[in-house]
Parts: sequence; structure tokens; C-alpha cells
Amino acid sequence: MEKKFKNDVEALDALRNKYGELLKEITKVIYGQDEIVTQVLVSLFSRGHVLLIGVPGLAKTLLVTTIAKILGLKYNRIQFTPDLMPSDIIGTEILDKERQFKFIQGPLFSNIILADEINRTPPKTQSALLEAMQERSVTAAGQRFELDSPFFVLATQNPIEQEGTYPLPEAQLDRFMFSVWLDYPKYEDEITIVKNTTSTLQFDLNTVISREEIIYFQDIIRKIPINDNVLNYAVKLAAKTRPGNGMAAEVSNQYLKWGAGPRASQYLVVGAKTHAALHGKYSPDIEDVKAVAPSILRHRIIKNYKAEAENISVEEIINKLL
Repeated sequence: MEKKFKNDVEALDALRNKYGELLKEITKVIYGQDEIVTQVLVSLFSRGHVLLIGVPGLAKTLLVTTIAKILGLKYNRIQFTPDLMPSDIIGTEILDKERQFKFIQGPLFSNIILADEINRTPPKTQSALLEAMQERSVTAAGQRFELDSPFFVLATQNPIEQEGTYPLPEAQLDRFMFSVWLDYPKYEDEITIVKNTTSTLQFDLNTVISREEIIYFQDIIRKIPINDNVLNYAVKLAAKTRPGNGMAAEVSNQYLKWGAGPRASQYLVVGAKTHAALHGKYSPDIEDVKAVAPSILRHRIIKNYKAEAENISVEEIINKLL
């Protein structure tokens, strides 16, 4: 995309306006989940990935398909099942007419990937996403293939079903910028949902941002300056989760087995930059770090036996850290 803004401040103003347009389109279909939508968009512009966790019927899949439509990006849905193989995601080699091996790209070669019910497939297949999510590339038959930009994985998971599911390994969880919990809608929102989904009412969704614009805004966000005190706060927050560390918080030493790694610090900073930009600020402050911290730390800290025995939740621990 050619630079069409005089300076970065003008570009950030344009990003905030685009964010408003995106929210307007998404809320035509998704009701009462404004905070969830914001976190998904923060992750998109931060070049992160999102794990959506919620009981069935909370429109997790609808949210992802709606976002894909209004972003104008190539989109693929992968339904994760116990018999899914890595080659079903990455692609496979076939023998062509000239008796030469040819690589046929799998559904992973897209801009937005919906990994539906990701915990229903074995770790062998889950691991097929590891390189793609971190390196934005895949290796098949000794060859490295670059994935298109932007590349954005949205995975869904049902927290209440245990039979036939495989817990995501910590290495896989750490690839997700955000772990977002979807709760039941408010009563008033549920009235609107039921009214609109049990009638003939339909909405036309408009594409409000292009692939080139998304990449441009992702680059602009990386250029946003951040004050040392905000940077220090973000890094200290991650360090406070690590038990046994000299900087560990009392609650971490008491209730945590493992804390968040350096990737959490990186995501806290870039997430704060994006959150600030989407809300009309030209530099993030500590409140922006706090806004993104729960979803970044939630899946990166592991409770110990004491926390389990006393029924202390991850949310309580994060609130004490903040």
C-alpha cells in the first residue's frame, strides 16, 4: 500500500476511524460482545492470534466468520477432529502427470484461519500449527513455504466437554497472544439475539478495510513510541508472575507453579500500543497495559496444588498482580 498519510499521527487517526467502522459492521451481527470484538481486533493489528473459549452457542464461530467477511481477507475454516492429520492442514505431496512430486497447499495457506474446536485433535496435529503461528511459514518435504500476510489464527475451544478432547500443550498455548473467555450474554442482549435470529432479518456486511491497509497499520503500530515507565511496568508485570524470582509477587510464590515467559512481555507492550491506537491515543499508558494483561496472562500462568486446594482462580491471581 502506498503511503497516503502525511505522518504517523494522521495514520493513527485513520486507524481509529477504521476501528469504529469495523465495530459498526460487526455489531450488525454480534450483540453484547463488544469487549471480545475489541480484543480480537487488538490481536489482529498486533500480529497475534486468539484462542476463544466458551460454552456452545455463544457465537464464537459466527464472530470469526463475520470478521473474515468485513476484512476482505482469504479465509479458511478447519474443523478439528480426532482423525485429522497434519497433512490435512499443511498440505501434501502428490505425484503429477510427469511423475514429479508436487506440493499441494492445505487450508493453512490463507489469511484468516478458524481452527474450530482445536482441542478435539491430538497433539501431533495441533503441533502442525506451531511453526505457522510463530514463523508465518510451514516446512513440508524439506521445503519452506512462506504464508501470506497478514496471517491470523482464531481458535475456538469448548471448556466443559472433556471426553474426546486433548488439552493444548503449553508451547501451543504460548503461541496465542490472547486467551479470551466468552460469557453468557446479558438478558437484554439475548432478547435482541433471539429476536433477530428467529426472523427473516438479514444484514449485508461491507468490507471496510483491505489487506494492504491491515499490513500498513500493523507496521505503524510497531513504530508507536512507549515511555520507559510503561515499558518497565509491562516487563515487571510478567516478571512478577514467576515464582522463586527475586521480583515475584507474594501471590505468585504462594499460588503459582510456573509464570509467564518473555513472550508475555512482548505481547503486553505491543498489545498496549494497539489498544492505545484504537482508542485515540498516540502512546500507550499503564491503563492500556492493564486492559490487555488478563487475556495475555490467563493461559501463561500455571497454578500449584495450594491454589487448586484453596480453589483460587487464575482471574483472582491476575487481579492481585494488577
